[in-house]
Amino acid sequence: MHFISSKDNTKLYVKDWGEGQPVILIHGWPLSADSWDEQAMAIAAAGYRAISYDRRGFGRSSQPWNGYDYDTLSDDLAAVIAYADAPNAIIIGFSMGGGEVARYMSRHNAKSVVKAALISSVVPFRLKTEDNPSGTEQEAFDKTARAINKDRAAFFTDFFKTFFGVDTPDNNVSDEVLRHMAAVAMQGSIRATLECLKAFSSTDFRPDLEHFKVPTLIIHGTEDKTVPIDASARLAAAGISQATLIEYENAPHGLFVTDKDKLTKDILAFIRQ
Repeated sequence: MHFISSKDNTKLYVKDWGEGQPVILIHGWPLSADSWDEQAMAIAAAGYRAISYDRRGFGRSSQPWNGYDYDTLSDDLAAVIAYADAPNAIIIGFSMGGGEVARYMSRHNAKSVVKAALISSVVPFRLKTEDNPSGTEQEAFDKTARAINKDRAAFFTDFFKTFFGVDTPDNNVSDEVLRHMAAVAMQGSIRATLECLKAFSSTDFRPDLEHFKVPTLIIHGTEDKTVPIDASARLAAAGISQATLIEYENAPHGLFVTDKDKLTKDILAFIRQ
């Protein structure tokens, strides 16, 4: 197992496959780098270096008490980019991972990044406020936190049904996948799970959008009930100067499973441009 140390000496588990231009994949909440495996395999096979890592508190990375704010999480991404040791990295964030991409672009001035992608991303702002009327009410996030504290395993069982849109037409997600994802989620510490919920639900990335100075691919499902497209991808695309938005009609949140072949194809087309 390969680990690197972040700025505060947190150990981050890294998967480094293939050779060539690095493509760094940041996973969503509450999963691990393994959720990117099929896309990472295709990226490496296409002649690129696919690097994915477990966010602090999740998967095989260390489980510190603190550091689940996006400034620290973007510093962790900076450590991974420094590890890649290349001036032409492509960074791709799924769901919560889109926030790390956005905050890295502003906090680290997009150092060494030549392209970025936001997949089913939480960017630009999840919380409903007076100036963000399309966001989600705070009570919805509080309800999630209460459910996690009461029975985390039961919560994840139901959560992934929505995450993968099991009630959508032509759904192809097996019960085995749902059970596996719930098991992966349980590997994360409950502290990290709750603190990251707080971070992605309350962090305002709107000021970060102007710092995207590179070609940016945005992909989102129109039937995403976990992160609704009107409150996320469409707003992000309007705020990022070099953004290309691809909408997956009738697709849910977990595109890396439900639309894996199409997602892989679109990602490869983007990184080859």
